[in-house]
Amino acid sequence: MADLKDNTVSELLDGVWLDPKESLVQQIYTILMDCIVNIRLKPGQAMSEKEISDSLKASKTPVREALIKLEDTGLVRVVPKSGTYVSPISLDRYIEACFIRLQLEIGAVRRAAERNNDLRGVLNLETTISRQVKALADGDDQLFFKYDEALHQSFFEMAGISGVWQVVKKSQSDVYRIRHLKRHYNIRREMQVIDEHKAIVSAIRAGSADDAEAALIQHIGSLEAEIDSLSSNPELLDYIELLNSSGKRPGQLR
Repeated sequence: MADLKDNTVSELLDGVWLDPKESLVQQIYTILMDCIVNIRLKPGQAMSEKEISDSLKASKTPVREALIKLEDTGLVRVVPKSGTYVSPISLDRYIEACFIRLQLEIGAVRRAAERNNDLRGVLNLETTISRQVKALADGDDQLFFKYDEALHQSFFEMAGISGVWQVVKKSQSDVYRIRHLKRHYNIRREMQVIDEHKAIVSAIRAGSADDAEAALIQHIGSLEAEIDSLSSNPELLDYIELLNSSGKRPGQLR
């Protein structure tokens, strides 16, 4: 498959309007984050403050504040006397995000299974999977991803710890970027994802916390499996910063 398309900031923001009644900083932040996470803005690509301001017809102050927020989340880098650039996907952050999600979600699905008398919650999980199946049949990748996220969020809601999902989600930017990269390069496993989702929900319905945990681990995978997956798809590595905090490449990526 062809490399990712080079979109300019102006092209991506063409036709995008800001609501003057809402926070301009938050709107700009959300718009740019969506472009970065969905790889419409590529890792390493320059982001001109002026170009963003002109495209959105906004002053430079809210644009600058939005870029600072993006820098705080690790999605952009501000290089003195050079400019602002989309950060490379960090292998460190990716592995840490996978760890955070796995550990916290294990607790969520176990607790959801213990609360399997919440029939409305179980029905919501099963309905979400049905909607995801339809999205796959319709070839709607964005809707498939939306229901994927909705299902995982529902595990935390059924567990009665919905706020923890927000903690998880804040750490997942590089996970989402790699997911979209894989989709671009046609590295897909949607049917397997649905089968794994069904196994998790079936265990929750049955009230088996152990089976729910095992099914979730099978679905998310081990950290070692994630590194192996990246190693076996070298086309992804052009977009990933491989050095970890010790200055070495971990695992099979060395």
